[in-house]
Amino acid sequence: MTIICKGEELILSKERAIYWAAQKMLIISDLHIGKSAHFRKHGIQVPAGIGDSDLQRLAGLIDLYDPQTLLITGDMFHHKSNSEVTAFSEWRKRFSKLKFLLIKGNHDQLSPLEYASLNIELIQKELSCTPFRFIHETPESTDASYPISGHIHPGVTLYGKARQRLTFPCFYFGENYAVLPAFSAFTGLSKIQPQKNDRFYAITPSGVIAV
Repeated sequence: MTIICKGEELILSKERAIYWAAQKMLIISDLHIGKSAHFRKHGIQVPAGIGDSDLQRLAGLIDLYDPQTLLITGDMFHHKSNSEVTAFSEWRKRFSKLKFLLIKGNHDQLSPLEYASLNIELIQKELSCTPFRFIHETPESTDASYPISGHIHPGVTLYGKARQRLTFPCFYFGENYAVLPAFSAFTGLSKIQPQKNDRFYAITPSGVIAV
């Protein structure tokens, strides 16, 4: 689905990403590389291969849009280096010419040397790219720029005629800021209390729909 936000055309992908064609920029949030390996290390049994599936989806988006920049608005990694981070380093070589920008999230705990070795430019707080300001957590205050964040993994509930109720990840565009869905499939969902003029775009198996 293509929308206009602050005069800019944004493509909302059902793979939980935004493509900003004017900047040749692919934008995602909360990839959480290494999360399943981190859980297994601590004795929590979760399926293997989740991280591989996420990277396959990301590779598909890169092949589709051919961006110059991949921007991750925080939590690209879930914790410290583990086997999934090692696998990512091999995956990264496939896209060695693609610029990776990471706005540091609360889970991003790799060392500066590790980010450098992965050819990832780390941004400590936020990135201004008029008319937007990219940041990890929802800002406490707003200014002339329009913040786009991640962190909370937004979801929206849809209701059917027979009282069916299904909750899907979503893109949220409010009056003062927007929130990206978590890119990783291995995340929970947080419902946002809607306000007047808010726009929600649910990510269903068939595509992105306006709610």
